[in-house]
Amino acid sequence: MKPQPATTLYDPDSTASPAVARHLDFMDYAAEVPVHTHRKGQLIIARYGAVSCYAENDIWIVPPDCAVWIPGGIPHSAKATWNAHLNYLFIEPGAAALPEKCCTLAISPLIKELVDRLTRESVDYPADGHVARLTRVTLDELASMPQQKLSLPVSTDPKIRAMADALVSRPEDRSTLKEWAKRLALSERSFARLMQRETGLSFGRWRQQLHLIIALRELASGVPVQNVATTLGYESVNAFITMFRKAMGSTPAHYFSERKNSGR
Repeated sequence: MKPQPATTLYDPDSTASPAVARHLDFMDYAAEVPVHTHRKGQLIIARYGAVSCYAENDIWIVPPDCAVWIPGGIPHSAKATWNAHLNYLFIEPGAAALPEKCCTLAISPLIKELVDRLTRESVDYPADGHVARLTRVTLDELASMPQQKLSLPVSTDPKIRAMADALVSRPEDRSTLKEWAKRLALSERSFARLMQRETGLSFGRWRQQLHLIIALRELASGVPVQNVATTLGYESVNAFITMFRKAMGSTPAHYFSERKNSGR
């Protein structure tokens, strides 16, 4: 039986409560959530596995124990790893002092536990009750969480979008800037300028950031480092680990170990 779309789980706009939480296990639902929108803003917390979100012409990665914030009214879609366990917190516009733009947030152990608790509560709760007080504490704490740079600009330009779609589908493609320019019927200089103007990154930096996003997603789902290196087209595991260390400040093993030990 084909898994049902995750968007059928719950309509967050069916209640006027300031915030409501829900748990989603992607072993029970389709891994891809099509483009949709709702009035409430959406915080997605990865308790296990990872999810990539597409919103505001960016790709946002949510590795374990992080969250992506998507304000209300912004069309978005998502693709989760097969083993992703996610908590969603849907927030009414104006109910919390959160950014007006999409962003990735570091999430404290307290936030994780509060949201996890709220997933077990009714969505329609008394304004003066215990759940309402827990919700207010959650929203106050959430407003103080720092942002992290785990997104990738994509652009609406059709040539950049075509390149991005191709590389997301086949990240092992190591074609050069010159080869991509030829595919897109552009000169090498024109393509380089277009990349910089539309994404703010050079082609090389953009592809490296894409590889980092995919690596975080795959490593979080338990894929071995060697397999991830092969998936991304690296000639050796050491070359991949060097890229990861330069970008994240530590090796993949240390990165996930530190996050686990710190409770984040």
